[in-house]
Amino acid sequence: MEELEKEQILESLRKIVRNVPDFPIPGIQFKDVTTLFNTKESLSMLTNVLLDEYRNKGITKVVGIESRGFIMGPIMALELGAGFVPIRKPGKLPAAVFEEEYKKEYGVDKIQIHKDSLAPDDVVLIHDDLLATGGTMFAAYNLVKRMGVKKVYVNFIIELEQLEGRKLFPKDVDVKALIKYPI
Repeated sequence: MEELEKEQILESLRKIVRNVPDFPIPGIQFKDVTTLFNTKESLSMLTNVLLDEYRNKGITKVVGIESRGFIMGPIMALELGAGFVPIRKPGKLPAAVFEEEYKKEYGVDKIQIHKDSLAPDDVVLIHDDLLATGGTMFAAYNLVKRMGVKKVYVNFIIELEQLEGRKLFPKDVDVKALIKYPI
């Protein structure tokens, strides 16, 4: 995809994202990505621009984080000829899991992945909808790295830059976000 075409698509997608003031609490400007899935045209544009970066990276598994990572994750996996692996909240996966605890702005949370879902020869793309403070994705990254995979890429639809979530990741980790907001 040409750079000018990509910029035009990203600007179109940015206009489709809904801003919801004071959600979930007063003072928060929630970026609602569900509006990007409402039409075939916007979903197709989003899919194409998300995949553009990863088509020739040898991705074997796409890992999606509960819950909005479950929307684009399987679509991306299918288009890349890869498998899909969910990362879920505790108690949702039925087999043996690895678990990672992480801090949130208002407490501590945990996420889990099936122990047999990734292998050392996997090239993994971890996807979620939004990078804010980065805690959830960094925990997901740690889970995936613990499984000894070959390579890990990290991908978001939206990044809230002022919250500096990408600073959690080592410099050698390829972290990409399509649409960036200063906040």
